[in-house]
Amino acid sequence: MPSPSRPASSTLPASEQAEADDALDLADSSDSTDTAEEKSRSGIQSIEVGFRLLDVLTNEPRAMMLRDLAQRAGMSPAKAHRYLVSFLRLGAVSQDPVSGRYELGGFALQMGLARLARVDGVKLARIALTELRDRLDQTVGIAVWGNQGPTVVHWMESSYPAKASLKLGDVMPLLSSATGLLFAAWLPRSKTQAMLDRELAATRQSMEDIEPLLADIRAHGAARVEGMLLPTIHAFCTPVFDSTGDLALGLIALGHEGSFDTRWGGEIDTALRECAGQLSYELGYKPGER
Repeated sequence: MPSPSRPASSTLPASEQAEADDALDLADSSDSTDTAEEKSRSGIQSIEVGFRLLDVLTNEPRAMMLRDLAQRAGMSPAKAHRYLVSFLRLGAVSQDPVSGRYELGGFALQMGLARLARVDGVKLARIALTELRDRLDQTVGIAVWGNQGPTVVHWMESSYPAKASLKLGDVMPLLSSATGLLFAAWLPRSKTQAMLDRELAATRQSMEDIEPLLADIRAHGAARVEGMLLPTIHAFCTPVFDSTGDLALGLIALGHEGSFDTRWGGEIDTALRECAGQLSYELGYKPGER
């Protein structure tokens, strides 16, 4: 199937396009006087400025008038218009011929789809986890939903490892671990019900008993346990969402009581949320989609 072609030119008046061309040619000639070292160090400022327009359109659910788009991007309408001429040519932006409003174009969609096709959530999380472990000096890990339940797929110890007796491939219980509770709270019940039924039967509980706990986890945006699975070991598990708003993986942090900050909004909770938020962004998630 052939790829859709990008528009060769905009529908703007020729005089306006000529004005934009002159400005771009002037910028190009100015760039030619820079040394290679200066270019490497400073980048191309005009691209960074123009990107502000794309950033606004990415985060705005509706097409925008030029004046509103320019104001949100922090530039004059005349300046914004010159950038939009080039973006229209490239297909990064489209313009409604009736209303004149701007929105992201077909090429922007192709870029987004290409990024999503290449992204690997666990790989990104493994990279981010090193910085998180060094920042907190706590044991951290990654869990995903596997055939048997929430499964630990990566683990990094702190400088004083918690005696948690966990290893790669371990399947965590749904109702007595932060990791399990996170997946129980956010995954569709069709995926978790069989495992929930087994654990509920073993503990003589019902779904009515645990629904308030799961609702509380969703309200806080993360799961926390204090000595529930292992005595003296506390843990958080924070969700990372994908482009569809579904739970992609959980970021785990655990440690010994006395050296592990269990407060909501404390150092560990905050660091996990920041890391999970950035990973969710990298996976194409937009807050409010759930």
